[in-house]
Amino acid sequence: MAGNDWLNSYLEAILDVGPGLDDAKSSLLLRERGRFSPTRYFVQEVIGFDETDLYRSWVRASSTRSPQERNTRLENMCWRIWNLARQKKQLESETALRVNKRRLERERGRREATADMSEDLSEGEKGDPLSDLSAHGGVGDFNRSRLPRISSADAMETWANSQKGKKLYIVLISIHGLIRGENMELGRDSDTGGQVKYVVELARALGSMPGVYRVDLLTRQVSAPDVDWSYGEPTEMLSPRDTDDFGDDTGESSGSYIVRIPFGPRDKYIPKELLWPYIPEFVDGALNHIIQMSKSLGEQIGSGHAVWPVAIHGHYADAGDSAALLSGALNVPMLFTGHSLGRDKLEQLLKQGRLSKDEINTTYKIMRRIEAEELALDGSEIVITSTRQEIEEQWRLYDGFDPVLERKLRARIRRNVSCYGRFMPRMATIPPGMEFHHIVPHDGDIEGEPEGNLDHPAPQDPPIWSEIMRFFTNPRKPMILALARPDPKKNITTLVKAFGECRPLQELANLTLIMGNRDGIDEMSSTNASVLLSVLKLIDKYDLYGQVAYPKHHKQYDVPDIYRLAAKTKGVFINPAFIEPFGLTLIEAAAHGLPIVATKNGGPVDIHRVLDNGLLVDPHDQQSIADALLKLVSNKQLWAKCRQNGLKNIHLFSWPEHCKTYLSKIATCKPRHPQWQRSEDGGESSESDSPGDSLRDLQDLSLNLKFSLDGEKSEGSGNDNSLNSDGNAADRGAKLENAVLSWSKGISKDTRRGGATEKSDQNPNAGKFPPLRRRKHLFVIAVDCDTTSSLLETIKAIFESAGKDRAESTVGFILSTSLTISEIQSFLISGGLSPIDFDAYICNSGSDLYYPSLNPGDRPFVVDLYYHSHIEYRWGGEGLRKTLVRWADSITDKKGDNDEQIVSPAEQLSTDYCYAFKVRKPGMAPPVKELRKLLRIQALRCHPIYCQNGTRLNVIPVLASRSQALRYC
Repeated sequence: MAGNDWLNSYLEAILDVGPGLDDAKSSLLLRERGRFSPTRYFVQEVIGFDETDLYRSWVRASSTRSPQERNTRLENMCWRIWNLARQKKQLESETALRVNKRRLERERGRREATADMSEDLSEGEKGDPLSDLSAHGGVGDFNRSRLPRISSADAMETWANSQKGKKLYIVLISIHGLIRGENMELGRDSDTGGQVKYVVELARALGSMPGVYRVDLLTRQVSAPDVDWSYGEPTEMLSPRDTDDFGDDTGESSGSYIVRIPFGPRDKYIPKELLWPYIPEFVDGALNHIIQMSKSLGEQIGSGHAVWPVAIHGHYADAGDSAALLSGALNVPMLFTGHSLGRDKLEQLLKQGRLSKDEINTTYKIMRRIEAEELALDGSEIVITSTRQEIEEQWRLYDGFDPVLERKLRARIRRNVSCYGRFMPRMATIPPGMEFHHIVPHDGDIEGEPEGNLDHPAPQDPPIWSEIMRFFTNPRKPMILALARPDPKKNITTLVKAFGECRPLQELANLTLIMGNRDGIDEMSSTNASVLLSVLKLIDKYDLYGQVAYPKHHKQYDVPDIYRLAAKTKGVFINPAFIEPFGLTLIEAAAHGLPIVATKNGGPVDIHRVLDNGLLVDPHDQQSIADALLKLVSNKQLWAKCRQNGLKNIHLFSWPEHCKTYLSKIATCKPRHPQWQRSEDGGESSESDSPGDSLRDLQDLSLNLKFSLDGEKSEGSGNDNSLNSDGNAADRGAKLENAVLSWSKGISKDTRRGGATEKSDQNPNAGKFPPLRRRKHLFVIAVDCDTTSSLLETIKAIFESAGKDRAESTVGFILSTSLTISEIQSFLISGGLSPIDFDAYICNSGSDLYYPSLNPGDRPFVVDLYYHSHIEYRWGGEGLRKTLVRWADSITDKKGDNDEQIVSPAEQLSTDYCYAFKVRKPGMAPPVKELRKLLRIQALRCHPIYCQNGTRLNVIPVLASRSQALRYC
């Protein structure tokens, strides 16, 4: 084949490599035992794809007797290989372009964001050396001191005493997986085993800490026939592990609880990839539970005032999405832990080249997951990670976080200088904790035990010991223990290869693989079954029978006994994963006195730096893995030193220390909670200690304020700065009204640009419920038609269908639109409708909330100023407008159209909380995802929305969406 002679000669060499190719029935990797294979080398190193199909072609080609047919087959194969190589290069090129494009976008966004910051902070933005060194992850002794420590029992007791008197309520959310307090079923979903155990133990430990009254772990209620009945129980109390814990707050509802919220199909377990459509249902149930629990706690410990959560903490992307919605609705600080991140997983899967991006998204719903993680970044005040590696290498892939810009913003905050509305969450590295009080490391020497003790276990030995040792010919040899589910990224096959190809290691040790629970291979997922089959084939290939154990079943309570058995044999624990976010099993192994061999990628680096109890290896280098294992097994002095170091330093990863650091981080969040005011509260105004107070009931005092559309600002609006307690009942309403306006001064800015200007007056019906509260059913009309005539036809058709219910006032209507209140009034007049036909108006894509006035006249609408104070939170209006104008100019320049702008500001349609732009050429305007990405990169928290058939762009605060406004209603 012209131009491909090297392929011809290479394939000829492959076909002539040895006899019996046509008789081989086993896989290529099993057939080529113990010698160099040009076939495998060519496919794996040159092509980079699976060799199975090519191998079949080579077999057919080699068995062909006719030289002409053989050459034809060979030429066809050359074309196939050339095509595979071209696809590989194309994938590599696309990956490089994608990474480069993301880098350029982030650099541009960071430059523009930094340019908006004043130059007077050049010294402050450098930050203090200590914090910068911590942010970059220094080396040596400093890194060791960076992790939290318990220097003594007295130090912890002193801290505990300082927390007495506090009664905190904390909400944790972990939606997927099967969660219960005891006998946890780990690994039901991929990526969930460690997360389930972590969140349960975190909730249990927090409930035992001083100052914490109640902890709720919210998850999904599952009442399926194929799962245990306990997962259908609405509530489960988590009993503390140690009765001597610091917690001394006892009460009717104190402690830690698993609260299961019913959502989605209740009769079957749903994998996490399929839970996304049911997230809003979970949020509704969780919101109802939190409100009811806050009231109940208020009656018990709050002197009648609701006790709101001090923080809502989401775990994984789905819970982060839910926590962001709950945090926005309740005005409560949000924390987030990713556990496993979507962008990192997407990069890893694309590098493997087995699936296209569309196939990955179809299988893993990866784009929905990434968007949820971006939303969680937008809403979080603190993101908790296990390692610095997670921050520097994984979170930096996201549009909503940039380490450099985050440090600059942090420096400005420390100096009390404006950040121009920009915000990024703080990253806090807190290693997961573990309970150690029940662990008693084995101190005996196996050589000093009676002969046959392990060959014939005593009756008092744990049952799992005999289950493992039945695999071994000589169970007295040191045990190399790996505990991981059969997932490709856990790299178990490389471990088996390393063990199988190192004869000295086989002579000195046994290998134990705890790969989850299984009944039959055919019942496993295809990915897990493939890994397990590969392990079994490798055991057969290297003839490792009697040297490798792979039990089918074990319980959660068996895991400590497995560690004890490995320590009893003077064994080693290994985690060979390609990348490990943290490595909780490494801490567990160290607590039982086991030296470790771990991957050098990810969290094990930080663990090893603190414990210094083993060796780090390259997970791709099986020779390095074998050498490290052999070194620890054969060198008794090194083994004893690593064991001693691990036991000496393991207290640095205790749950009390973890919770102490965790609570100290929460304490840095400015307290925020809802400021709802109900009709039974009378005229008393609740105090505010929040930068943007949250949801208000509709009979709120803001309903006493009426605003007209005549362009005249009401007299005295916001001029009275105090509420005189000496006034009589007759003018009490006016004083409350002035107090509300005074409080909201600076948030609503007096007027609306080009829209309705406000005018206030007293409302004699202030004590009554608005009509909205008396409805049995509410219909939300959210139809932005191309013309007002189409919208009018839709509304009239809906009104007509309501019929009798509408006449009896049992059904109410809310109009949700991108129009301004001025446009709505014009629309109602032209369509012959009355303002009271609707119970509420959600305007400007969710940034304004109006109600029909109880005294229409010339003031038909009432604006809800408390809603404005809610969405003001993190509203970067000061710097956002400049950024948007610059963006609009860049769109014009990019398209080369100097005569007419594609996007231009619409000042007459803009308000304080909605920046409107006219889009003259909708087809040429960038998609909303691109604009949202640009704004996130610049740390601006807002929502861009194209409306009215793409001819208008509204940019609103991150909390001001139609769904949030509806929750507010």
